[in-house]
Amino acid sequence: MLSFIWIFITFFSGSLPFSVWLGKLFLGLDVRRFGDGNPGAANAFKAGSKLVGLLVLLLDVSKAAAPVGLAYFNLGIRGAPMFLIAIVPILGHIFSPFLHFRGGKGLATALGVWIGLTIWKASLVAVITVGVGIAFLTPPGWAVILSLGGILISLVLWMPDPLLFFVLAGETLILAWTQRADLKHPPRLRPWLANLFLPGKN
Repeated sequence: MLSFIWIFITFFSGSLPFSVWLGKLFLGLDVRRFGDGNPGAANAFKAGSKLVGLLVLLLDVSKAAAPVGLAYFNLGIRGAPMFLIAIVPILGHIFSPFLHFRGGKGLATALGVWIGLTIWKASLVAVITVGVGIAFLTPPGWAVILSLGGILISLVLWMPDPLLFFVLAGETLILAWTQRADLKHPPRLRPWLANLFLPGKN
């Protein structure tokens, strides 16, 4: 019973649209009017406030990291219930009932899941690889795929737990769907990098 209650709690936590609430509270703006139109930290930054954007980013990470970490480390939940607990905060963010089931892409929340499950191990790899991907590749969706690949390598090397592999597989399917517009286009080097190695080709 506790596992099912925690699945609901984690979905509810993931569905909290901090970007929309804080954007209206501090900026008097709907962040969905900026960038790609999704509620998320990136569009909070684009709305014109680094402070609000950073606060949204931290809250979007924490709303998954806290309940997932409590379930995994404190309550000792494992197996299928833990898999669902790790996946539903991302689904809550993407299909938030507070926004008529139209949410964001779930990237910060997905990072929070790995902080909750592995503290720094997989999450640090994810941050580094997505940063490299954003710096080197376009469209940005391919940076997400690179980050998921980095997490896979970290699990194989340090944490070969079947539960974590299942979580990664589920997360990969979800994020590939939210990034589908970017993934329709083949990855390309950023212009600065292409010009460095292939001058005259761009």
